[in-house]
Amino acid sequence: MSTDTSHAPEASDETPARAELEARIAALEERLAAAETDGDETQPKVSIIATKGTLDMAYPPLILASTAAAFGYEVTVFHTFWGLDILHEEKSTDLQLSSVGNPNVPVPNAVAALPGMDWLTTTLMEKRIADNDTATIEDLVETSLELGVEFQACQMTIDLLGYDEDDFYDGVTVGVGAATALQDMADSDIQLLV
Repeated sequence: MSTDTSHAPEASDETPARAELEARIAALEERLAAAETDGDETQPKVSIIATKGTLDMAYPPLILASTAAAFGYEVTVFHTFWGLDILHEEKSTDLQLSSVGNPNVPVPNAVAALPGMDWLTTTLMEKRIADNDTATIEDLVETSLELGVEFQACQMTIDLLGYDEDDFYDGVTVGVGAATALQDMADSDIQLLV
């Protein structure tokens, strides 16, 4: 039996001493704690501009807004010009689908321009919405508001179209101007124009 200890590990340049390891662990723990407290805990933000008020164009901003809110985003939808009709309690229940220039209406524009064609295409779309148990515009507005979506009504458009602030769904922010909308977009992670 040999008592040669020449192969026993010794503290050297390759093997850090225990004190050095403890110092490294302490430094890593401090960095980890600092990273956890300095972490960006701000909620991601989506800003949507809704400019169109036809039946088919009311769905995209509402679906995007409610979905983003359900996923934890802070969501603002600025409604201007005809997009304001989406937030108007009375008008939102009677949004029309335009036949002329709509690539999804399988008739020539000359036929689509005939009297009653917008009514027909709107009626057919409303039937399809009901048959597929798709949420109505009113349902999507109310769901979005419950999820915390901020719907903003453009004050200039309210004045231009002669709407009253009481015409809008409860919870809609009225009196918002373009400067506020621009600042909201600048502060957002995602900006969409619909």
